[in-house]
Amino acid sequence: MNGKSTLAKSLATMGLAALALTACGGESDAGGNGGAEAGEVVDVTLMLNWYPYGEHAPFYYGVEEGIFEEHGINLEIQAGQGSTRTVQAVGSGEVEFGWADTAPLLSNVESGVNVKSIGVYLQTTPSAVQVFSDSGITELEDLEGTTIAVSAGDAPTSTFPVFLEAAGIDPDSIQQQNLDSAGKVAAMIAGQVDGLIGFAHDQGPKIADQSGRDVSYFRYSDVGLNFFSNGLLTQQSTIDDDPDLVQRMSDATSAAFQAAAEDPEGAAEAMQGKDPQIASTEVVLEQWTETINLLTTENSEGQVPGWNADEDWQNTISVMSDAGLIEEEHPVDMFYDASFAPGEDS
Repeated sequence: MNGKSTLAKSLATMGLAALALTACGGESDAGGNGGAEAGEVVDVTLMLNWYPYGEHAPFYYGVEEGIFEEHGINLEIQAGQGSTRTVQAVGSGEVEFGWADTAPLLSNVESGVNVKSIGVYLQTTPSAVQVFSDSGITELEDLEGTTIAVSAGDAPTSTFPVFLEAAGIDPDSIQQQNLDSAGKVAAMIAGQVDGLIGFAHDQGPKIADQSGRDVSYFRYSDVGLNFFSNGLLTQQSTIDDDPDLVQRMSDATSAAFQAAAEDPEGAAEAMQGKDPQIASTEVVLEQWTETINLLTTENSEGQVPGWNADEDWQNTISVMSDAGLIEEEHPVDMFYDASFAPGEDS
């Protein structure tokens, strides 16, 4: 429950993929409808799910190290205002690519927004109940009788009852206080709630830094509940009109994530000065280090970052359907285009 990520273990898991990624990364020839000619670099905008935090370090590192440029992409990174907004911005053609949570992608696609995932990177959910380590809440059963801050409608909150059931806790024994993301953090630091539900790799390090107190986690994945989180998406028309660009963006993003995992300190440094809301290098490094442990499941172990297993997609769709975030269990290819999997020939 408590403790920091084990970077060496995660890198070892991903290490077998490095040569395959390197080999593929330099072979994406420019071309296709609307694609860049050989040697040409095209402007591409990526909208994040939120303001920049450690999870996003690979994008900044990839720009700094020339990885995106090597793939013919001049990448502009835009802060987001929530995954739903990002998905809809991509669907309307406001930006070419987005980085967003899978749950709102599923719900928006079901409602008619014409986008598709081209690869989920956070394949182990970062969803967790987060409490201060000195709060006296040390076991799952200690959550009974507590007040936990939530954000209604997001994936961690919608799946909270499933987590509690798996943990053997009566949902009625916990009082939920509905707040937005910033409000949850402020309420926990101020002692107005006993903890919060959110992404452990983002909020936890930030709360610890701001409060000077250690944070402990009850992770959903620890009780066997897992589902996809954040990943790369684009509009269907971009897939249809410029598949080469989509493949190059997929390959470049995967290469950037691999490189950032091998140089976490350099990746954290690459974010500094890029946005006024970016935390200190120390916080960003902890956030990114925590993220590395989320990049695979047992079905994708040994593959390059961003390679998705069909079984994990099916599981995610099933969990989100059971949680009521989508109306039914649609086929995987309604939401995900596997033809752009990084490391594979396009």
